[in-house]
Amino acid sequence: MLSKDKLSRINELARKSKSEGLTDKEKTEQKDLRQEYLKNVRKSFKSHMKTMTVIDPRGNDVTPKKVKDIQERNKKH
Repeated sequence: MLSKDKLSRINELARKSKSEGLTDKEKTEQKDLRQEYLKNVRKSFKSHMKTMTVIDPRGNDVTPKKVKDIQERNKKH
């Protein structure tokens, strides 16, 4: 999870980008912060997928095969 300070900085740079524009240094900082944010989102999503089960209204497990494969690979590690 990204710290509140980093999230605030991402938002601050986004606002400044729309109003005044960013310096080259700020553009680089924004790019790096966004990459870190996306890395954390992807990691969180993958973690969530490893524990997900889909149940239909009849109570049958209809978890997609791709998700089951990910879960099986995770069990082996």
